[in-house]
Amino acid sequence: MTATLPGTAAAAAPTAPGTRLRAAARRHGPVLALFGALKLAGFCSFMYLLSATGDYRTRHPRFGGGAHAWDVLATWDGWWYQQIALHGYDPKLVPVPGATGLITLEGNSAAFFPLYPALIRMTSAVTGLGSYGAGMLVSILASFAAALGVYAVAERFGGRRAGFAAAGLWAVWPGSGVEWAVYSDSLYVALAVWACHAVITRRWLTAGALTFAAGLNRPTAAALIAALGVAALLALRRREDGTLRPLLATALAPLGLLGYLLWVGNRMGDLGGYFKLQSGAWAHRFDYGEQTLDVLTSVPVGKFGYLFAYPFADVISVGVILLAAVLLPLLLRLRPPPLLVVYTLLTLALVLGSQQIVANISRYLLPCFPLFLPLAVAMRRLSLPVQCTLLGVAALASGSYAGYALFELGVP
Repeated sequence: MTATLPGTAAAAAPTAPGTRLRAAARRHGPVLALFGALKLAGFCSFMYLLSATGDYRTRHPRFGGGAHAWDVLATWDGWWYQQIALHGYDPKLVPVPGATGLITLEGNSAAFFPLYPALIRMTSAVTGLGSYGAGMLVSILASFAAALGVYAVAERFGGRRAGFAAAGLWAVWPGSGVEWAVYSDSLYVALAVWACHAVITRRWLTAGALTFAAGLNRPTAAALIAALGVAALLALRRREDGTLRPLLATALAPLGLLGYLLWVGNRMGDLGGYFKLQSGAWAHRFDYGEQTLDVLTSVPVGKFGYLFAYPFADVISVGVILLAAVLLPLLLRLRPPPLLVVYTLLTLALVLGSQQIVANISRYLLPCFPLFLPLAVAMRRLSLPVQCTLLGVAALASGSYAGYALFELGVP
């Protein structure tokens, strides 16, 4: 008979894969179920509004139209991502003959970062889905990953109930209609929130790798790169985690963003080619908040004479800007890590300091997940049924303010 040391079985059990899987399911299953239910409610509401109005039937398949309501989810930027997945890139600066206004260059695929279309292509090859189905699958899975990350960060501040509330807010936030669409937003937020969580839990190399990947997905990863750099400097100053890991993370983090910008510039024959393309083909440039100020002083008095005006969607975006202005000081009162403060402030500065389609601001501010924290901490005082009721009503309404307003009443 073989002797068993006391505690051996008990010590081994937690490391068994089946045990870990069951523990993870018990811990994270309710969060994923809540997020999925809220997203499904909002998605169905969005599809109902599209079907009820039927305007998509009269629009171009590239610009908010299609044969079916769900085709709208792969239009606008979604069309570009599918083209890249199917045909690759063709970076160039092509002048529009005789153009003298804001748009002087032909748009091309180089404006869209490569990670998301690369995942579409890989998913299509593995699953046999077309570019539309593969893009939707990547976005939906990424949205669940982002929800778990938002939950994990919020839980550290306010416990499990605050984490639930934060994941629910991610599902119904203005602009959240692009989370389940052929858009790269869910993927970016998933990478950003888990990169921040990795820094907070002092897993520097993981944080550097995730930030590297985020830089291959959206240009606003510059805010995440800077935030990681500040966190690394503070860690070096406090001598918490040695020297090598924070330095390696800081060195790795910007390589994705810089590598893509340099590759595009090299292919265009102009190192600043990406920014020239954004300005000349889409009229997107950093204007130090001039257009945002114009909108903030025009919309409240019912004037819509500014650049790229989409009245209904712009009212929502102005509301989101004002909400961010209220939530920011409340976030600072929670004394979050400097990482989250720098990331949030720089993301706000990059978005609000740019000339762009203002209707998109509700979408562009989706990565500002730390702004969920004050609301989530406040909502933990509510009972779970009340939380679910409030979030459920918001989910149904999100079909309009977070989906239809973007895709049909604006340009997402």
